[in-house]
Amino acid sequence: MDQSYNIQIMTGEDRQRMVDWAADEGWNPGLKDIACFASVDLQGFWGGWIGDQMVSSISVVNYDPGFSFLGFYIVAPGWRGRGCGLQLWNRALEHAGDRVVGLDGVVDQQENYRQSGFELAYRNIRFGGVPGDIQLEAGAGLELRNVNVPEGPLLGMDRQVFPAERDRFWQGWLQAVGHVSVQALQDGALVGFGTIRPCRAGYKVGPLVSQSRAVANAVLARMLESVPAKAEIFLDVPEPNSEAVALAQSLGLEPVFETARMYRGTAPNIDVTKVFGVTSFELG
Repeated sequence: MDQSYNIQIMTGEDRQRMVDWAADEGWNPGLKDIACFASVDLQGFWGGWIGDQMVSSISVVNYDPGFSFLGFYIVAPGWRGRGCGLQLWNRALEHAGDRVVGLDGVVDQQENYRQSGFELAYRNIRFGGVPGDIQLEAGAGLELRNVNVPEGPLLGMDRQVFPAERDRFWQGWLQAVGHVSVQALQDGALVGFGTIRPCRAGYKVGPLVSQSRAVANAVLARMLESVPAKAEIFLDVPEPNSEAVALAQSLGLEPVFETARMYRGTAPNIDVTKVFGVTSFELG
């Protein structure tokens, strides 16, 4: 690699360019994603430059002393195959230190990730399309409420499905313009929650967390009321959760993309059976 290759932490303008690259790759980022992502760890977004031109990007976001998540690993077209990506990858991973690091990588890069110490945990499947005329009814006794403040029960349930506390992330995620979040209560106890948000194309559901498919149905039904009729939606589902896969299929959604959820270090003990929709492939 040319000695003029320079690696440094991104500015806000650089992060926006990175999101534009992600859109060009077909990853369909949310309209407010980067502001929410940056709130977790501003030092976790790295770019590589040749002269004054940014040619590569990556994020390695540290949630806490034990867990990081890697995303946005992109080398701009025209600069691929020159070693830009690997140098940036190695430098950014230093930011994680000895933390467990997760990623949702494209399947054909699994072998490269293994060479960096990552092991496959399971696949995530993105289902997309215009939902069919399917009635998603709330179960008896369920109370559905919109939510914009990350209160204790929601944060506690989130810790069952995510390896680290992410209070700062939730503060921004629930209050971002265009995001609609709903929680489900049964006899006053939280049993599910979710967010739907506008993206470059259509809307993504994520996260969608629930104790059962019936509750996930109810939360999803309420969220879908907030989007235009015939809008395209996307739901990222852990393949091991067969009930989540069945929910996506019941909507008439089709698989459009998949990732390999991989970890460097011991895979965290999370309850995938409660994950009916992954928050994001870039931040876990």
